[in-house]
Parts: sequence; structure tokens; C-alpha cells
Amino acid sequence: MNHVKTYNAMEVKHKNGDLIIEGPISSKVLASLDFHEDLIAFRPPAQQHKALVEIADLPEGRILIARNQNEIVGYVTFLYPDPLERWSQGNMENLIELGAIEIIPAFREGGVGKALLRVSMMDDAMEDYIILTTEYYWHWDLKGTNLNVWEYRKVMEKMMNAGGLEYFATDDPEICSHPANCLMAKIGRRVDQESIQQFDSLRLMNRFMY
Repeated sequence: MNHVKTYNAMEVKHKNGDLIIEGPISSKVLASLDFHEDLIAFRPPAQQHKALVEIADLPEGRILIARNQNEIVGYVTFLYPDPLERWSQGNMENLIELGAIEIIPAFREGGVGKALLRVSMMDDAMEDYIILTTEYYWHWDLKGTNLNVWEYRKVMEKMMNAGGLEYFATDDPEICSHPANCLMAKIGRRVDQESIQQFDSLRLMNRFMY
């Protein structure tokens, strides 16, 4: 599959500073930017910065960022699912995962997450993909936001809806382990029926088991 990546950008006015939402960003540009010390959701900032640079180098890898001058204050990643996850079992070239989205606390309000997803979907090539994301409550910053799991899930759903992702049922054991967890996905308008059926069989692997 030809993984075309077309750069798009938009400006977001925010009370804590104006942001440029842009991407997909090349690994070279990513490496040249500062990475905010509050981006700690998945691993220490320096390690996460390095991981994003590596993802940007992958043929299918896409990194979009929220940038305040020369500093990255938020990002979203798209890449093939982890080989250990069920979503990789079909070896689908047109199935990519929204793997992570993170914004520092100072810029969380004001639609930055929605803007990251909207700019991500501005690239017409995204219509060739099924894009999925798995939401697990243990990744959510419940303490920092003072939200309960259901309030936080509502926030996440609204943000994902801005990128065209919708709720999909699944029998994945990890997602089913807590009712707040969920699978969301967007099926591009050029995705063929065979791929959609393959995705359905990955979502519901146990539906014929009694």
C-alpha cells in the first residue's frame, strides 16, 4: 500500500498561547523541536520524544502535533497496531491505530484535542484506511481532571467524534474488562467491503462460540 502523507495545518487561539496544529511531521522536524516536560502520560518526555521520531520514520506512521512556538505541547500518533494485539492478526495494510493522544494540562481545554483530530483527517489519504482507537480508563488522567470514568469517557468520545471516529462493539477481553473502556473507529469512504468484513471479524472474534 502506498502510504501517502499530505501536510496540513491550522491555528488555534488559546488563552495560554497560540498554537499551530500541524502534520504529519517528518522525523527530522520532530527531532528539532522541544518536547514539553509535562508530556508524561506514556513514558518520560525524552523517551516519548524519541519514540515519536521513530514512529514518524515508519512508512505508515503519522505524527501530528500542537506546537507553541518551538515546543511540542500535544500530539497524536497513527501507526499499525501492536503485533501483540488482536487488531494486527489480519495483517491488514489499510488498518491503522490512533495509538496515543496527549496534551499538556495547560492546553487541555479549548478544543486542542479536537483540532489535532480534525487536522489529521484533512489528509484525503485517510479515506483509504480503517482507523481505530482503543480507549482504556487506566490511561486517563482522572486525578488531574477531577472527572470520574464516565465523565472522562464522554470527553474522549466527543474528541474522537471530531475526527469522525464512532463507537463500535467488540468482544476484545481487555476492552470488555471494564464498561468504560471502548473501541472507536472511522471507516474511510474508499475502504472496500472485504476489508470492512475483515475488521468486523477482528472486532467480534468470539461471536460464533458457545
